Amino acid sequence: MPNATQIHTALIQEVDHRLFDESLTRILECLEKLTDEQIWWRPNESSNSIGNLVLHLCGNVRQWIGTGLGNLPDTRKRQTEFDERRQIERDVLVSELVSTMSMAKSVISNLPENELLTSRPVQTFKETGMSILIHVTEHFSYHTGQIAYITKLLSGKSLSFYEGVVLE
Repeated sequence: MPNATQIHTALIQEVDHRLFDESLTRILECLEKLTDEQIWWRPNESSNSIGNLVLHLCGNVRQWIGTGLGNLPDTRKRQTEFDERRQIERDVLVSELVSTMSMAKSVISNLPENELLTSRPVQTFKETGMSILIHVTEHFSYHTGQIAYITKLLSGKSLSFYEGVVLE
């Protein structure tokens, strides 16, 4: 039976893989394929653009990982992530996303084992370190799928995420 240290290590490795090797890499690939206009395209006013989703992911990660696990100040204004209508350039969005995820990687990789079950406030919720890691991973993956779908819709091309991988 695995011990607490092994479970902690396995969870951190899996979160790292899902967030950084899969989702972040895919979002960056999508952004690279699109113009600034496409990044801010939306099918209607009640839908989000890729740009809004990137801002939202940055806000979510800074609040849940940075504040929730890293004890950084919470300066998030969630609604502004969805209200943004300026066409922020791709390079600025990429820089913000990479910077946010760099902070998250540092917090996650240095998370002590005993913090996984420690409860703390995040937004209006009471969450454990483990639930924060699972929430952020799931949330990031969900919006990565939306970004991939919009990218395929606008480009009309396969994203080739599994190119070179033999799937059986």
